[in-house]
Amino acid sequence: MTQGSDVKLGQLTRFIFTAPSALRSFTLIVLLGLIIDAASAKAWLNFPFQSTVALSVPTVLSDYFYFPETFLFSGTIAFTIPALAALLLTKPMIEYTGKTMTWNRSALLALACTVFGVIITLATLAFSVKLIPVFYAVSLGFIFGLRLLVLVAIADYRIPRMILPALTQSGVGIIVGMILFSPTFAIFALVLHIVFGLGFAILIWIIEQPLKRAFKIRGLAFINAFIAHMTDGSKGMEEFFREIGEGVFVPQVSFFFRRDRGKPIIFTVPNLHPGPMGDIGGGNLPKLLHDYFQGDETLVPHGCATHDFNLVSDKEIGKVIDAMEKSRKGLVYTGNAGKSGRLMWGSVQLLYQRFGDSVLLVTTRSPEKTEDIDFSIGMTIMAEGHRWFPNVAVVDAHNCMTDLSSPVLLATLTATEYQKAAMDAMEVCRMSQLFPFRIGVVHHPVPFGRDQGFGDLGIQVMVVEVESQKTAYVLIDGNNVAAGTRDIIMEQALTLVDHAEIMTTDSHIVNTITGKNPVGMVIPAHDIIPEVMQAIHDALEDLSPTETAAATAQCENVVVFGSNRITQLASTVNAMLVFVAPLSLAMLLLAFLLSIVAYIVMA
Repeated sequence: MTQGSDVKLGQLTRFIFTAPSALRSFTLIVLLGLIIDAASAKAWLNFPFQSTVALSVPTVLSDYFYFPETFLFSGTIAFTIPALAALLLTKPMIEYTGKTMTWNRSALLALACTVFGVIITLATLAFSVKLIPVFYAVSLGFIFGLRLLVLVAIADYRIPRMILPALTQSGVGIIVGMILFSPTFAIFALVLHIVFGLGFAILIWIIEQPLKRAFKIRGLAFINAFIAHMTDGSKGMEEFFREIGEGVFVPQVSFFFRRDRGKPIIFTVPNLHPGPMGDIGGGNLPKLLHDYFQGDETLVPHGCATHDFNLVSDKEIGKVIDAMEKSRKGLVYTGNAGKSGRLMWGSVQLLYQRFGDSVLLVTTRSPEKTEDIDFSIGMTIMAEGHRWFPNVAVVDAHNCMTDLSSPVLLATLTATEYQKAAMDAMEVCRMSQLFPFRIGVVHHPVPFGRDQGFGDLGIQVMVVEVESQKTAYVLIDGNNVAAGTRDIIMEQALTLVDHAEIMTTDSHIVNTITGKNPVGMVIPAHDIIPEVMQAIHDALEDLSPTETAAATAQCENVVVFGSNRITQLASTVNAMLVFVAPLSLAMLLLAFLLSIVAYIVMA
């Protein structure tokens, strides 16, 4: 099976890292300059004293390439001062244009450029110390090009706006070169700035072409938006998603429960994906739906949808809410439900229960990996079930993550197991006897946060009692469950009820970069069990006679990423990154060759 979107997106995270503190980078910049000062002083003391040799202003351009052996080269002046100037000036200059830049990133960029500058300049020792001015000029040109590339990527994709911020470090370096060597040093250095600047500008253009041709979006502008989201929560990425998105029409089955006492309950199963990450798109879909229906306790488990059905913006959730509101008009309630049951087909386990004329199916493959189920599989099961039930809700419990893995696609063996299990369950449900029932519900906050795998809703539990049989539907607001955790929790939960299942909303609010932050990975199962047990206990205390009605809402023209779009996007970026390194090397070699040509011509 080809890799799914989760896997391809996860592969990109190897390029993401957190910049170290500005103080650490500042310290390294200063130390680097002092180390070079010490090495330079030691070398100078070892030279025979030549009082007649001094650095004079050359009368012809070729003279300035002469570097007296007794001259004391200062790393602090040549490298530290330009780096500190860049560190201090880059952030305010970029923020003046309305973009964002942190001190940590500014300092890290200055440090990286300092390291490259030192390496290039000291490479002259392999040839002749007299060529230090030449290599120093080359290093300044390279620093300018590199800063231009990085700033265009992380701050503002518009090259003209980034020229001045990119020039801060090398510009001060040119002034230093004029002081250390001669005023004519500036001529050669500026020529190299043009050479390296054009070289990196061409590289930027090449990097942007794949995404521009495939999706009509600017790759670096997309990266800018991603960085802005990571820095200050900007939702600028949603505009890019909307450009590549397409409208879909999906059914959403909801069960409405009204009770003799306590809050009414909505158990709704959207066939949309709560991603791609954080607050971007529909990442917090379950919470937003829950909060809208404030008069009800709303549970939003994961339906049948992959990352292709990520909402491009949380504004699209309004269309889902409108469809639900329309579907609940004129409902006919009944006070009967069937007993729950569990069956297994192949690797698929299924918890089923009938409510009136409708059926709820909760699927899992635990202890095998349980991943996104493609929309087409859910639609097939619903279509088959419509022979007997007007409303068929298919829940992907999404409760066993082994690693980032591909979704379940139609016509695979696993898909067939889901379909066979669902058909057998519906056969049982259509013949089941119905009885009066009671439901208890609780919304249980947890002392865990997003970084620990728990979304804003915490834990919700709905317990259904039919003829003394109790079934607990435990819904955790999170993105999947670490392998093994679900089984440990289930073992304890079944001491209080007859049947149970642990579900997650698949909310990507807990993910800022990749889809791997499952419940149980950070917080161990033995710390989660007391929270779940307390929630089940409270739901049992809340049991009350209940009536139910179900409806299938038609969510129309909801703009999502689109079929295979997220996979294509991730594949394009991954393929593009393969060629970045050789292209960069080729561009640098060309720039260095042009530097040699410029040196020969001007000398």
